[in-house]
Amino acid sequence: MSPIEHLEQQVQQLAPHDFAKFREWFHEYEWQAWDRQIEKDSKAGKLKELADKARADHEAGRTSRI
Repeated sequence: MSPIEHLEQQVQQLAPHDFAKFREWFHEYEWQAWDRQIEKDSKAGKLKELADKARADHEAGRTSRI
């Protein structure tokens, strides 16, 4: 059995309360991983082109308030 299959099996056996706690933990874990990746990409300059385009669009009047 693969580690993923083993994990799936364990999650399926959780009581509803424990599953809810696991789901909250996993959601937070996933967001933290996302934040770390965005920070890493930002420091590496990977988002500069997107930011420059957004600024240019705004300065050219091609944006609107939300």
